Amino acid sequence: MLRQFVAQKPGEAFPRYGLAMELKRRGQLAEAIGEFRELIARSPEYVPAYLMAGNTLVEAGDRDGALQVLHQGEQAARAAGDAHALGELESARAALEG
Repeated sequence: MLRQFVAQKPGEAFPRYGLAMELKRRGQLAEAIGEFRELIARSPEYVPAYLMAGNTLVEAGDRDGALQVLHQGEQAARAAGDAHALGELESARAALEG
């Protein structure tokens, strides 16, 4: 169902985010990462994608990929003026760099 909605509205961020989150929940990490990457490529201003993509990459064992996505998310959050998301992204990155 979510895949069909994404296919019908590929430019809308929220359906793809929902699909990526569902795939993550099911443990289909590679597919979830692919959807997060596509979401970020299509809608780089959609700040929530970065933290969840970073978390999914960590879960998949890709620390370097997670650090890169979290850094991109920090830039997106700054551009959007989203201080709350920026703080979460910075905290997640700091924990990985730990």
